[in-house]
Amino acid sequence: MPAEPLSRSRIVAAAIDLIEREGADAVSMRAIAAALGVGVMSLYNHVPSKAALLDAVAEAVLSQIEFTDDPDAEWTERVRMQALAFRQIAHHYPRCTMVVVSRQLRSTAGLLPVERALDTLRGAGFGGEEAVRILRMFIAYIVGSLLREVGVTPTFAPAHGSDVNLGDVDPLLFPQVSELSPVLGDCDHDAEFAYGLELLIQATAVRLAR
Repeated sequence: MPAEPLSRSRIVAAAIDLIEREGADAVSMRAIAAALGVGVMSLYNHVPSKAALLDAVAEAVLSQIEFTDDPDAEWTERVRMQALAFRQIAHHYPRCTMVVVSRQLRSTAGLLPVERALDTLRGAGFGGEEAVRILRMFIAYIVGSLLREVGVTPTFAPAHGSDVNLGDVDPLLFPQVSELSPVLGDCDHDAEFAYGLELLIQATAVRLAR
């Protein structure tokens, strides 16, 4: 059976696989060529540079977001659905999501989630500048939660097999940590995300009411 012809989609898929295995720093045209079993120079017929490849990765990931947006729903519910849709794809491609938020995308795939979010916030009554700030806040929350979940940042919850036993801390020095060690040592990421998302939505609604 003949090998599948080299194409932009194959190159992007190989980059996504490599990023999810080893991180974005592992991406190079040479590494992608090796993964595909082709010469490095052949890649440039489809992708002009590493920067363009990373842009393509970001666009490919964003294009897989499945929005179930209901224009007739309350704006708070629309924000909730959009945030959960972004989180779902971010959860599936955690390392590629870091690439997404690091790129300045101008493609349809890159701009569509931004357009949806801004349209929802403007429709609710927020001014343009504040809508942009609110969008950035929600993105920061989603990405921050993702980083905590995949173990890149401290979680205050050893959910990844940590051998730290919070029950062993000195209760005289750390009375709160000692008392709450069972709670600090357990983390339901979905529940934590939902809790934080509701706080953000409620705080945003209060600001709009003012």
